[in-house]
Amino acid sequence: MSLSAEELKAISAAARWYARLQSGVATDAERAGWRAWLNADPAHHLAWQRITAVGEHMTSVPGALASPALRAAERSRRQVLRSVLVLASAGSLGWLGWRSETTQTLFADVRTAVGERRELRLADGSSLLLNTDTSVNIRFDGRQRRLELLRGEVMVTTAVDPSRRPLKVVTEHGEVLALGTRFNVRSEAAGGEVAVLEKAVEVSAYNSASTVRLEAGQRINFTTSALGQIRRNDASVGAWQQGSIIAIDRPLADLLEDLSRYRPGVLRCDSKIADLKVSGAFPVDNTDLALAALESGFALRVNRYSRYWVTVSR
Repeated sequence: MSLSAEELKAISAAARWYARLQSGVATDAERAGWRAWLNADPAHHLAWQRITAVGEHMTSVPGALASPALRAAERSRRQVLRSVLVLASAGSLGWLGWRSETTQTLFADVRTAVGERRELRLADGSSLLLNTDTSVNIRFDGRQRRLELLRGEVMVTTAVDPSRRPLKVVTEHGEVLALGTRFNVRSEAAGGEVAVLEKAVEVSAYNSASTVRLEAGQRINFTTSALGQIRRNDASVGAWQQGSIIAIDRPLADLLEDLSRYRPGVLRCDSKIADLKVSGAFPVDNTDLALAALESGFALRVNRYSRYWVTVSR
């Protein structure tokens, strides 16, 4: 990937701001300066998203690279900055023999931006609906139909294949084999979830010997090492296709984490109200409206430090 001089300049500035804000000694004046810089140019927002994405995935860096990178509290501002810049460089990561999730998604066959949904018709007649901030590689050949879900969430509706090639959705934690079906798969760093709407699928985790068959109306969470308990679907499953998050007695922190997938920047709540149970339908195409609904319906206050930094409190 080739970046322009302006993009490189913005990324370098973003890395410096990130290092300062993560140092634990940033002043109010410096935080105000960061907000002014962030809002000065759309390119700054994009650069900030890139740098924070690298920061979020530092815990995924293996072995010798992870240990020094995660000791930010014991290092100087200059050392922290160097770590961020090294991690942000696809070339450096390649030289170290490790492909970060961030790097992979930049080169995915199909991607959606934050807040975007996109539908595709695949070569075999199947359909693929991508949710917000999702990246997928499509690998169809004479033997198999393989969808590599690098991150995000997809709804798959399979078509009958004359060659009887199996269709699989592959994530970093496990695989989902379609059995003539419509199903939803979500993959995050911590694990994945599969929900079946029609017919059936088989789910397997990479480090588990067991395979589970899910029928229509069932869902399951899984990690690399284990499959969770089978549960029944509820109204929340697949609601994003119609542009909503359906919450049923859901902790506020969980709801905001889900809602944050549909908007750039930081969205979080006061830890004192993290477990507040919330129910309702919240639009993902207008997250400000969703926040207004929380504010008016649950006696909460939405604090907007900028368009890209929002917290919720009592």
